[in-house]
Amino acid sequence: MPVRLRLQRFGRTHRPFYRMVAADSRAPRDGKFLEIVGTYNPIATKDGIKEIRLKTDRLRYWLSVGAQPSDRVSWILGKFGVLPPPPPRVSLQKMIPKKDREDS
Repeated sequence: MPVRLRLQRFGRTHRPFYRMVAADSRAPRDGKFLEIVGTYNPIATKDGIKEIRLKTDRLRYWLSVGAQPSDRVSWILGKFGVLPPPPPRVSLQKMIPKKDREDS
């Protein structure tokens, strides 16, 4: 059974709240899951803080038995040191106008 670490969306329209779950990759996004391993609230509070709660011991367990994190989950885990941070997706060459680029 291929296991993925991914986000389940909860909350109402324009007010998302996510649970980070270990789920069978064939299950629907908000469907059956194996275990809740954290929560993520992307809406900042008045202080500008986004709330993330992680069960790091359970996350490390699921990663050790071969669970694959989704892109967003791997980014979150990289920010908090559970996984190595993913490589940046930004190409610095594209930020320079074509006429000023040096061909390398």
